[in-house]
Amino acid sequence: MSTGKPAAGAEWTRRKERSNLPLLRLMVWISLTFGRRLGRLVLYGVAAYFLAFAPAARRDSAAYLARIFGRAPTLAERYRHFLTFATTIHDRVYLLNDRFDLFDIEIVGKEIIDAAIAGGRGVLLIGAHLGSFEVIRAIGRERTALSIAMLMYEENARKINATLAAINPAATPDIIPLGHMESMLQARDRLDAGDLVGMLADRGLGGGKEVARDCPFLGSPAAFPVGPFRMAAMLRRPVLLMTGLYLGGNRYRVHFEALADFSQTAAGADSRDAAMAEAQQRYAARLEHFCRAAPYNWFNFFDFWRHAEAPPRP
Repeated sequence: MSTGKPAAGAEWTRRKERSNLPLLRLMVWISLTFGRRLGRLVLYGVAAYFLAFAPAARRDSAAYLARIFGRAPTLAERYRHFLTFATTIHDRVYLLNDRFDLFDIEIVGKEIIDAAIAGGRGVLLIGAHLGSFEVIRAIGRERTALSIAMLMYEENARKINATLAAINPAATPDIIPLGHMESMLQARDRLDAGDLVGMLADRGLGGGKEVARDCPFLGSPAAFPVGPFRMAAMLRRPVLLMTGLYLGGNRYRVHFEALADFSQTAAGADSRDAAMAEAQQRYAARLEHFCRAAPYNWFNFFDFWRHAEAPPRP
């Protein structure tokens, strides 16, 4: 059932940004000039810096890892969490410059995404802040006409645009801004044109006003925002779950799997709400599965379970 609690992620919008665009541009130049191996050397210092000087993120990383391991994480495990995050950010430099040749990208469920694309009605993808969303562009290497749009709010889009401009000025993201009357129509039109439309469904908007639904997640209820699933239900399309997990070195594994099919949902608010609830519970369950399979890929560095009474006992 939906609750009056804020959706997961209200806290992350209040965290002070630590990005530095001049430094990012320097990092991009080093990476593209000297290659990924040398560029990665800087990441060890970046991860150490955040582990030492980002106490809130350090605390929340440790709380998440404790849920995964059933014990307090070691210093090495906490450091690896930050290093994995830094690595996926660094790899954006290459992915956004179409240097897919540098990576070993395995695609699991390729037949699912291929069948959905072949249907010609577009594909609605739901992801999370888990691993790298940029590796989805790997499926378009042999489909130059394939278009990918992201649904996101304008403030998030502004931050993304500034970051991507520093990485590759030509890599202008295709964004459908949320929060407008025409947002749903734009998403529908893109799907009708056979495009991919993606959104992330594990963070709320902030401000404490977004409706959320409690879902079991790593031992305690977490408030997942209802909005993404309401939009999916109103678009009445099949929905695929997508994750792009970093496996170390230059290896990524992209997973596609069927999450829900709202095109088959019976008319009526009760049927729609039941289908939304079922899809959201499955989404949370699959996120837990992938978190346990690749624990250092969870990049929500805030108290995701802030309304839970206590963490689960090991």
